[in-house]
Amino acid sequence: MNPPTIYLASGSPRRREILTNLGYHVLRLPAEIDETPYPSENATDYVQRMARMKNSAALTTWQQNQQQPPEFPLISADTTVSLNNLILGKPASPDDAFRILKLLSGRQHQVHTAVCIYWHNHTSDILQTSTVHFAPLQDEQITAYIATGEPLDKAGAYGIQGLGGMLVEYISGSFTGIMGLPVYETTQLLSQYGCTPLNQSQSISSVPV
Repeated sequence: MNPPTIYLASGSPRRREILTNLGYHVLRLPAEIDETPYPSENATDYVQRMARMKNSAALTTWQQNQQQPPEFPLISADTTVSLNNLILGKPASPDDAFRILKLLSGRQHQVHTAVCIYWHNHTSDILQTSTVHFAPLQDEQITAYIATGEPLDKAGAYGIQGLGGMLVEYISGSFTGIMGLPVYETTQLLSQYGCTPLNQSQSISSVPV
């Protein structure tokens, strides 16, 4: 049996990897949008707006090039980091990455990931929020981490699945949500459209662990 196919409105290799590991065949669609937050926009509103806009942008691109609706569900997602509701996006430079990591040092912050799915003229979305507790960081440690290049394309200037995991004392929430795509919430949404990698006759409770 062929794996279920979905369209992914994201260039994130982490999201693609998560979906592929779950058993989906992933086809990428471009979704270029303006990611500038609105003045006074809070973090949860922002991340949900971004996920919906990415989905809409990818759908518009599809419709401009195809004469039929998408033949598979279209999924988009966005992740942002917030500290006391201050949005901390991708750093603009190594100095900006240093500033962000200095802010996070020894404190807890939130990571919000919104997921949006379009299928058969219907759109559903969900928000997942996790809390991350950073260890106190020395300036030398921050500088060494930035020198690896890992923080420069990550919201909040760190990647928990990589070297950035060494900065984290503990989390409360979803590890995959912090990575960029919460597995539980995403598969729940996809299953509403009959798009699950599990055998339809097999209940989740019967899957061996």
